[in-house]
Amino acid sequence: MTDPLVVTALFDAASQDELDARRRRWFPSGRRVVGAHLTLFHALPGERFDAVSAVLDEVTGRAPLAAGIGGPISLGRGVAHPVDAPGLAEVHGRIQRAFADDLTRQDAARLRAHVTVQNKVDPQTARATLAELAAQHRPWTATITGLGLWHYRGGPWEAAGEYAFRG
Repeated sequence: MTDPLVVTALFDAASQDELDARRRRWFPSGRRVVGAHLTLFHALPGERFDAVSAVLDEVTGRAPLAAGIGGPISLGRGVAHPVDAPGLAEVHGRIQRAFADDLTRQDAARLRAHVTVQNKVDPQTARATLAELAAQHRPWTATITGLGLWHYRGGPWEAAGEYAFRG
């Protein structure tokens, strides 16, 4: 069986740099194997790479998306920034429909767009991080410039392609 494929939203460089800095600051270093990311799909079938690639190419034939990066929210044992990008739900839905028979339960669910900056810490640490981030956070508008495709290798992801919005 081929390793699953992960699909993420790609941010403009300045927003990616800021989100990466937050993840480096608050994500447990021993568990941080990938940079900050907004996951659209966690496990598309790796054996269908060509079909996944074709669908990603199709859905990126549109303009880049404005994305509001909201104030931090609690994940219980971590913290995330919600991402409000109305066009992203449409892109997500098109990919879901294309692979409806192949989706895990998580990937078949409604998109709750967010970027996790901390996870797998004790609740007290997460509450302290939430308070610190909330005190300093200023919402901003990022641009989602395209989609990233990755091979999940059980740890760090291996880049498999970038699909820029081009409308």
